[in-house]
Amino acid sequence: MLSRNVSMVARRGLPALQNIPAQSLAKRKYTLDSLGGGSGRMGGSEEWPITKMNTILNIVPQGEIHVVERLGKLHSMEQSGWFIAIPFIDNISYIIDMRERSIEIPAQSAITRDNVSVDVSGNLYVQFKDPERACYGARAPLYAVRINAQSAMRAAIGEMELDEILHNRATINSMVKGSVQEAAEAWGLEVKRYEITEVLPDRHIAEAMDKQAAAERHRREKVLEAEGEKQKATLESEGMKIKLQNESEGMLIKVQNEAEAEKTKLLLEAEGNSKAIVLKAQAQAEAIKLIADRLQDAGGEDAARLKLAGDYAEMYGEMGKASNTMLFQQNPGDVNALIAQAAAALGAGKGK
Repeated sequence: MLSRNVSMVARRGLPALQNIPAQSLAKRKYTLDSLGGGSGRMGGSEEWPITKMNTILNIVPQGEIHVVERLGKLHSMEQSGWFIAIPFIDNISYIIDMRERSIEIPAQSAITRDNVSVDVSGNLYVQFKDPERACYGARAPLYAVRINAQSAMRAAIGEMELDEILHNRATINSMVKGSVQEAAEAWGLEVKRYEITEVLPDRHIAEAMDKQAAAERHRREKVLEAEGEKQKATLESEGMKIKLQNESEGMLIKVQNEAEAEKTKLLLEAEGNSKAIVLKAQAQAEAIKLIADRLQDAGGEDAARLKLAGDYAEMYGEMGKASNTMLFQQNPGDVNALIAQAAAALGAGKGK
């Protein structure tokens, strides 16, 4: 296993470790930076295991646990505070930082299910939960969990197509977290979460994706323009419909008002005519009554004859205007004969 890890590290661009024998490498302390990443307590590299010199009265910072071995055997795990250790007998073999930490997973190549090469990078968030397993479960637990996360990520990507990877990162994160957590329990680690930071497909695939994205944007633009034209036409037709409806309603109101006005006019005219006829009839009746009263007076009949003769002469003048017929009366004093003759003459003139 150790020889395989050494060769794997050498393939990742660290040829200086390739020629180190496995036995000598097993005796060395593992450094996260030399093995391909990790974050130190003070921003630099963090070695594994981290040890401390026994100063008899020892101080444990908050958030750390010091593992004390007595004559090479696990003796105690000291929490934050102070403790006394026997020199030359007790040895502070491990310092475990119990705080959550982030392990950067650099970009690595993987093949998707549809045979597309992608470079995927991510971040793994872990925290020590069991100090004893962290010390004795693996020689370098942080390195082991990082390598396991890389393998799990490649396996998860191999089960998905490129479109699924680009649009469903949460599934990959969940798959990698679950796979790594199973192995990390034996190393005293708890995997909090895994986050993919970047997915870079092959250059040719990226160019094809850019063209596809441009075509999709163009299609959406055309669809939006068509939707806009459709909405414009709909609004214009709705506006024309409302306009015609308002105009027809206005015309109907106008016709109704004009009909009401004409009706009122006719009623008023008829009422005026009826009143005029009544007044005229009353005036004629009054006139007839007045004439009858005057005829009873002395000389009334002579005055009536004189008035009739005047009307007779006027009638002859009118007949002369309306007809070419000449009237000659044998007996001008016969009023009845003159009236009948005038009527005949008027009828003959109208017949022509």
